[in-house]
Amino acid sequence: MHRGKSTPKDRTGAMNRTMFADQPPQSASLTDYDQQHLALYIRLLDAAEEGAEWTEVVRVLFGLDPKQDAERARRVHDSHLARARWMTEHGYRDLLRSAMH
Repeated sequence: MHRGKSTPKDRTGAMNRTMFADQPPQSASLTDYDQQHLALYIRLLDAAEEGAEWTEVVRVLFGLDPKQDAERARRVHDSHLARARWMTEHGYRDLLRSAMH
């Protein structure tokens, strides 16, 4: 599995780099990966809601150049967006349960 970098901004606006997988783990329950990438998922959902172009989103959030490897960039974007959407429908329940214990 290829590993890349995501680029969330810190308090100063500078970009931080953290690891991400080409595809998030597929599980019927919340994973450690999901918990570590909640902010990324939220940013993906916000970008989708705003109608942002996927190529710009993958460039900003993952630090990938879709012109260099369009297939991989699209796979990374789409799989993480799908997992983010799964979180809004199912995964949030696990988050709530863990917060209550």
